[in-house]
Amino acid sequence: MLITEAKRTPERSWLSEVSAAVLQQALADADRAYKNFFASLNGTRRGPRMGSPRFKRRTGAQSIRFTRNAKFAVLDSGRLRLPKIGELKVAWSRELPATPSSVTVSRTATNKYYASFVVAVEDGADMLEPLSDADAETGIDLGLKDFAVLRGGRTIDNPRFFRRSERKLRKAQREFSRKVTGSANKAKARAKVAKVHERIKDTRSDWVDKQIHRIVAENQGIYVEGLSVTGLSQGRAAKSVHDAAFGIFLSRLESKAARAGRTFVRVDRYFPSTRLCSDCGALTGPRGLEGLKVRIWACGCGATHDRDRNAELNIRREGKRLATLAAGLAER
Repeated sequence: MLITEAKRTPERSWLSEVSAAVLQQALADADRAYKNFFASLNGTRRGPRMGSPRFKRRTGAQSIRFTRNAKFAVLDSGRLRLPKIGELKVAWSRELPATPSSVTVSRTATNKYYASFVVAVEDGADMLEPLSDADAETGIDLGLKDFAVLRGGRTIDNPRFFRRSERKLRKAQREFSRKVTGSANKAKARAKVAKVHERIKDTRSDWVDKQIHRIVAENQGIYVEGLSVTGLSQGRAAKSVHDAAFGIFLSRLESKAARAGRTFVRVDRYFPSTRLCSDCGALTGPRGLEGLKVRIWACGCGATHDRDRNAELNIRREGKRLATLAAGLAER
């Protein structure tokens, strides 16, 4: 009723130029946002407290969603037909495994268009063959010096994508700030800034996906530390934490491991993986802010530990213990 009444007014008549399904989805998203906000206020919603819904900041990114009721179609020719838009030529990244239930068309700040589909797939479609090797498991100790330390001391270097592009971004932002507000040159300079940000984002996302693919393919058991990324991103190393994208890495790794049939366990964030001696189990490791500078330390039992390799070993042992405990409870 709201949409219909709005279309009848002179100042909102342009709403008739697009499919009604798109407008309905926008209202549905706003309704969900307000429900989540009020549920967060009264404590019925789990997770961090949410703020009131707001309009998106002006980033140049836009999106619309068509549901099955909108009667969009993927044609035999490979084109995508959208209501009131027509047939669109699509560069497919992969074949659709099933008939999609909805499609979201998004435009980036650099005027690139993407179509993402929601499809239902059978359980186990992405399942990998189980690895018979008993040593095919690893703990993952995340950090800023090395992005991750895996079993056997194998490290994944921290690529620092934002740091490497910071000079180029600074130059683009300086040019943007010097343009006249509202001018065509201002819009061009804004697009240059957006292009640098988009390249950083896409490069980081591609790198994360490649690392996750390798870890899942090589290990049957994957054990990680449950970092509080929100807390880490509020300290002095906030820029480096955001650049490392620990949250994206952990969420995608957990999702990929579940779909591939791998064991994935998050060890409690308060587990003292760094301070715990992996030989005798004593809490003799470095602690506090000064302890962050210590890379190699000696325990009273005579063992000498590399800080990160010792943490990986402790995370792996604790994760394996938790996985065994969970399996025993499941059998009961």
